[in-house]
Amino acid sequence: MSTPVSPRAPHAPRTPLDRLRARHAGMRWTLRMLRWAITLAITFVGLLAVTFVIGRKVPIDPVLAMVGDRASASAYAAARAQLGLDRPLAVQFWLYARDVLHGNLGISLLTANPVLDDIKRVFPATLELATLSTLIGVLVGAPLGVIAAVRHNRWVDHVARFIGLIGSSVPVFWLGLMGLLLFYARLHWVAGPGRIDPVYDGMVDTHTGSLLIDALIAGEWEVFFNALSHIALPAAILGYYSVAYLSRMTRSFMLDQLSQEYITTARAKGLPERRVIWRHAFGNIMVPLLTVIALSYSFLLEGSVLTEIVFAWPGIGSYLTGALLNADMNAVLGSTLVIGATFIALNLLTDALYRVFDPRAR
Repeated sequence: MSTPVSPRAPHAPRTPLDRLRARHAGMRWTLRMLRWAITLAITFVGLLAVTFVIGRKVPIDPVLAMVGDRASASAYAAARAQLGLDRPLAVQFWLYARDVLHGNLGISLLTANPVLDDIKRVFPATLELATLSTLIGVLVGAPLGVIAAVRHNRWVDHVARFIGLIGSSVPVFWLGLMGLLLFYARLHWVAGPGRIDPVYDGMVDTHTGSLLIDALIAGEWEVFFNALSHIALPAAILGYYSVAYLSRMTRSFMLDQLSQEYITTARAKGLPERRVIWRHAFGNIMVPLLTVIALSYSFLLEGSVLTEIVFAWPGIGSYLTGALLNADMNAVLGSTLVIGATFIALNLLTDALYRVFDPRAR
């Protein structure tokens, strides 16, 4: 009778096969990271090329915006040479890419500050507004879409479709103006335009860029509630559009999953309806829903220009609009570049979350 072979102890030396498998796994991981880095580099270079072409093709002369239309020919030529516009396009693109990689986005003609410093000042306000609006959309829109799909062609489904229809057809600036007229001017439920009352300005130190979080960290409850009163209405307006979009997409995804055979099988086995809906059906739409949420968040980051103008919100949308009206191309291109880089970062984050929620993506 043969003696059974005992399993190899954890501290036993690795066999050549184990070392070969580990080497192959390391090579696969290295190749995956290399492909990721190459894709990121190509995407960023493409973004640089797009912003460079925009800066050269728009019907705005950055030299005239800098020196004025009454400047002499010698002053115009000197400013053109200073900006590097007298060099070949390839050299101009190389210099532009080099400056961007070193964090130099130029000087704003409107504020006379480095564009990067201006963006660091205004972008957190847009990020705070878009994040809060997206949270509203996710917490309300996704459950509403699920319930609408489960209660297909019932009153809940009709309400969800009506919300999606209004969110797709009503202009955001009109809804913002009506919200100000009703909730601020008439009912006095919320504070007016702006991010905070002037009396509270500068009372908390900036740590995260979010005025709400910074006020909580500092323990300034008056500042927190004042800032919350200011952001409540614009976040609710943008959040409504996010709810409309996410509920419509979630409903469509869930209707497709609820018609699949595995749902019928799960119900035939006697599984609780709540588990069938939220564990099986909703679990299978998590990956496409992540893409929809990322797209919604990206839209709120770059598409909140009208909302920021209506509510005098000091974000990147207002900053970009002022730069366009004053022909401040450094600020325009810098803002466009930051928004594009944010899109890239959100796509990378979405890809990483795919691997968490979908084992097949690993």
